[in-house]
Amino acid sequence: MNQKDNVMEKIVSLCKRRGFVFQSSEIYGGINSCWDYGPLGVELKRNIKDYWWRCMTQLRNDVVGIDASIIMHPRVWETSGHVAGFVDPLVDCRKCKQRFKADQLKENKCPECGGELTSARQFNLMFKTHLGPVEDDASIAYLRPETAQGIYVNFLNVLGPSRQKIPFGIAQIGKAFRNEISPGNFVFRSREFEQMEMQYFVHPKEDVKWLEYWKNERMNWYLGLGVREENLKLHQHTKKELAFYAKDAFDIEYNFPFGWQEIEGIHNRTDFDLSRHSQATGKDLSYFDDQTKEKYIPYIIETSAGVDRSLLVFLVDAYYEEEVKGEKRVALRLDPKIAPIKAAILPLVKRDNMPEIAQDIYKKLKPHFNVFYDEGGAVGRRYRRQDEIGTPFCITIDSQTLQDNTVTLRERDSMEQVRVKIDDLREELERRIWG
Repeated sequence: MNQKDNVMEKIVSLCKRRGFVFQSSEIYGGINSCWDYGPLGVELKRNIKDYWWRCMTQLRNDVVGIDASIIMHPRVWETSGHVAGFVDPLVDCRKCKQRFKADQLKENKCPECGGELTSARQFNLMFKTHLGPVEDDASIAYLRPETAQGIYVNFLNVLGPSRQKIPFGIAQIGKAFRNEISPGNFVFRSREFEQMEMQYFVHPKEDVKWLEYWKNERMNWYLGLGVREENLKLHQHTKKELAFYAKDAFDIEYNFPFGWQEIEGIHNRTDFDLSRHSQATGKDLSYFDDQTKEKYIPYIIETSAGVDRSLLVFLVDAYYEEEVKGEKRVALRLDPKIAPIKAAILPLVKRDNMPEIAQDIYKKLKPHFNVFYDEGGAVGRRYRRQDEIGTPFCITIDSQTLQDNTVTLRERDSMEQVRVKIDDLREELERRIWG
């Protein structure tokens, strides 16, 4: 086993052991490539989504949000091209019966056993379901394979009440579903996943400018959360890779233990989507500029990130091992803004009124931060437990606290300790978390 594989195994083990991610339906033997997020995982995931939403909508005046339905009219997916074109070519091994994507095989034989392969056949990746009590062709619907179409069909609904002017964007976070043939690499590729997407509507003559702008914005978002620059790169799609609707496209890729892989796409989708939906429905989805008196169908610059992939990026990039006083220390160097627990409250010993003071601090901080109280075991061991789950700060109540109402504030990465007055803790944590 090489070192990179070993890192991945350690992260998967940590996630199971400490309550980040579990295999779905595990007591029944599990279901392939479906995942449940535990107490720490759901906090990390929520923090990632909240910070994305904060950066994409709250701190901007040109992007608004929606939350579209997972099940949409089936004609949406016919118009978008997903019914006819969202397919993978599949082959089966006649010997071991395993199934593979034909376009991922270098030779015309089974990569597992060397057996003969069947000829390729097309397989649509969308999950089908039925609406209503009768299961027939008229009741067929689909679980959405992407969240973007919900934004396009709501373009006019949002444009009016939001009083936005082009350029402006519509953001959405939501679940999507793809019947992937070869999912894997933990939460990187799964059949049920969550997307953070923003569709930015621009004048057709300004598409190049805005594509460049959003490339930089999105790359800086990951860097701003502490992802190491050497582990990120932009990949421009070649003509062969470019989707039929795209004029230009870039992927932000991360150097995972299993290689460079896409974590977010920034695409110039031109006016394809709005034009197609306009033609299919007879609704005019053009934009009228009351200043220039110009009427046009906007171009769309899309930013599409995976929540689960982003979470995996932050876990992999933050994982750190070192030796401290002859013992191995494992730390998740997560940015405090997304760390599941912001601070742990630790009485040095369970006597001399220290637990009572610690509980009082816990109650005062709890409405403002996700904090954790722990009085079990030696304080050094408690520090290690918090390091491993990415808690950026530990607050220790000790004998000096009884004298001057100060506590020890320990920082995770440097392990440096400073004295802070109890009354100043909230302000100090706010400063250290948000800057």
